[in-house]
Amino acid sequence: MIRSLLIANRGEIAVRVIRTCTELGIRSVVVHSSADRDSAAVRLADEAVQIGPPAAKDSYLNIPAVIEAARTRGVEAIHPGYGFLSENADFAEVCEADGLIFVGPPAKVMARLGDKSSARSLMAGVGLPLLPGSRDPLEPAEAAALANEIGFPVIVKAVAGGGGRGMAVVWWAAEFTRAWARTRATAQAVFGDGRLYVERYLPSARHVEIQVLADQHGNVVHLGARDCSLQRRHQKLVEESPAPLLPAALLEEMGAAAVRGAEASGYVGAGTFEFLVDAEQRFSFMEVNCRLQVEHPVTEAVTGLDLVREQLRIASGEPLGYTQADVRTTGVALECRVNAEDPDRDFAPAPGVLDECRLPAGPFTRVDTHAFPGYRVPAVYDSLLAKVIVWAPDRDAAIARMRRALGEVDVRGAGVATTAPFLRDVLDHPRFRAAEHDTTFVESL
Repeated sequence: MIRSLLIANRGEIAVRVIRTCTELGIRSVVVHSSADRDSAAVRLADEAVQIGPPAAKDSYLNIPAVIEAARTRGVEAIHPGYGFLSENADFAEVCEADGLIFVGPPAKVMARLGDKSSARSLMAGVGLPLLPGSRDPLEPAEAAALANEIGFPVIVKAVAGGGGRGMAVVWWAAEFTRAWARTRATAQAVFGDGRLYVERYLPSARHVEIQVLADQHGNVVHLGARDCSLQRRHQKLVEESPAPLLPAALLEEMGAAAVRGAEASGYVGAGTFEFLVDAEQRFSFMEVNCRLQVEHPVTEAVTGLDLVREQLRIASGEPLGYTQADVRTTGVALECRVNAEDPDRDFAPAPGVLDECRLPAGPFTRVDTHAFPGYRVPAVYDSLLAKVIVWAPDRDAAIARMRRALGEVDVRGAGVATTAPFLRDVLDHPRFRAAEHDTTFVESL
């Protein structure tokens, strides 16, 4: 087992990884910006290294600074968390070249799957269904012709995109050229790669993902499905496992498809295969996330597996030690993301100092957070304050438990607002209770 680990991240995911390290007796080192010098992760880690100023490009995205911190602290491995460098194939390659274990897939695998075009081609080759669209990056004229052939609406996506960025829905042919140029500029600015492709857009669909684990010995299993349909601006707000009201045979087919895709790509570690499910319950492959997902706790809740522990075991070269037949899921788990955002202002960020920060507790209730009274929510990072996760034997009981938990959230401060009241309203909505929501649900409220 790895004996020392650098966490190249911040916030609740850094705290999450540190906790598993502590349980396993692994020495933890966390890097941080000057804005995070008093953070919960810094307080909990065995060691902390300041690597730059608040701007992410000068700290959490600064590969030389992260590698230097790993060298000076003599760690064996680096866990990238999610976001920042977690799906940066160049970073994984630098780690490998420096003799550091990267807790994630090999750099070549990540590069191939991170390129949405090559990922689509690979998955089509092993029989995963795709929405009509291009497999290769297109020039504007080619893309416009294909969009007309497919039929509107279509969605324009960055080849290197992720996290809900670098995409645009185009409803009419007259809008296409402008949307293409705008998306290309965004992709170039955010990802350093302006290549785009186009595919059919499903106005009403379920967003369902399959968690996989793959070891270095060729063993792959899936851990069931998560429904992540409740989103705003392509970013998830509520996740649950298992995906409700979908036939068991469909979910098993999706799980088998994800395992097939992981095997074909040579995947190693924890990863997520994302699919869209249409109104006729046909599924189509979207992308692979080569990292731990924000919503991984709902899978942990229904399987009893610590996914960070599994990541570290796999990165240490250990076999999974179990087969697909050994994987069991029990009950229903929900996760709500409590963000420092104001839903009344179109979810605008609402940072500030937390005068009060009381978060839920109680039976089968878990809170992953880095917030505390007196914490200053920075304006320069993601607005996630806490993830509230509940488990119950059935979906109705899980919803009731989550409503109770969200009602216990008491986060206050000048200028600070959270999504907790909005999420309670969502849980009360008849469409959500009936599991009839889709990816357009929030926009329809």
